[in-house]
Amino acid sequence: MRALILGGIRSGKSRHAEHLLAGADAVRYLATGPIPDGDDSWSARVGAHRDRRPAHWYTVETADVATELRTDPAAPTLVDDIGGWLTAAMDRRGAWTGGSIRDDVDELCAAVEGVTGPLALVSPEVGLTVVSATPAGRLFTDELGTLNQRLAVVCERVVLVVAGQPLVVKESA
Repeated sequence: MRALILGGIRSGKSRHAEHLLAGADAVRYLATGPIPDGDDSWSARVGAHRDRRPAHWYTVETADVATELRTDPAAPTLVDDIGGWLTAAMDRRGAWTGGSIRDDVDELCAAVEGVTGPLALVSPEVGLTVVSATPAGRLFTDELGTLNQRLAVVCERVVLVVAGQPLVVKESA
């Protein structure tokens, strides 16, 4: 089953995704975000995620999620998170200044649709707060909202995690 796990910052979305794959023998954990040098608080967050993972899971740090998914579409996989992937795609394509990420989004959605093994995609939910005061913030929010909608179409399950509590938004057979 392909599942899209949505939630705000510190909502418990990553823990929920990890729980969904807890019974798998070997889980491929696709980590999409870089660890900036000198950012101790971000490094601590990444470290907490690493420490929670079982020893039999393996991590691939990548911004090329589509290629990784196509490499072994049957492997139990957790992608954390789509917001990190989107930021990297927007940087790579110059989307902050008018470049297009349409092909990247199409490729990601097609790769997700082709996954045959268990898949949990973690993504920030947008639109539950004030509109960003910056053009870059608004662009990211708009792009992520659209991407989440596209991913929800190709996933059998969509879950919104609020205060650590999963709320099933979509469940398909």
